[in-house]
Amino acid sequence: MKVKVGKTNLIIERGDITAREVDAIVNAANSHLWMGAGVAGAIKKKGGVIIEEEAVRQGPIEVGEAVLTTAGNLAATHVIHAAAMGQDLRTDAQKIAQATRSSLALAEKHKLSSIAFPALGTGVGGFPPTQAAEAMLGAVLEHLKVTNTTLEKIVFVLYQEEASKAFSDVLTRLRGVK
Repeated sequence: MKVKVGKTNLIIERGDITAREVDAIVNAANSHLWMGAGVAGAIKKKGGVIIEEEAVRQGPIEVGEAVLTTAGNLAATHVIHAAAMGQDLRTDAQKIAQATRSSLALAEKHKLSSIAFPALGTGVGGFPPTQAAEAMLGAVLEHLKVTNTTLEKIVFVLYQEEASKAFSDVLTRLRGVK
């Protein structure tokens, strides 16, 4: 699914976020920035331990904050580590929305033109995909409404069919897309 919001293409697709050729991919991080399972584990496995080492040197951070690192061996240029949960590995819509806003702010600060997000909090965090989609897409649409953005492309790369459907359904509803 693809919609245009101002000058930004907002895309939802299934796939492997670690293979995306974008300025930054977002890591679903914990506040200590350790990269264990889920998206974080996949990023570390494919991109290299250097990504985790760089991230951990910048932490710990508050839940809702984000930090930027290089992307090691990934196709992307950077990894944005968005702390959507603490060490208890629990999250909620407010934490997910704030982690999304922090990721977007970091992308703007570094004048990035493309970013790829996973469904924050839906893996290890166990948060329902539809609620994550509402929090994340709401934050993205609000950002695009109030910011003169450098982002030309925002992609939600979703590994599971359930998440892909949830994000497509929520975007359709929020944008009034047929």
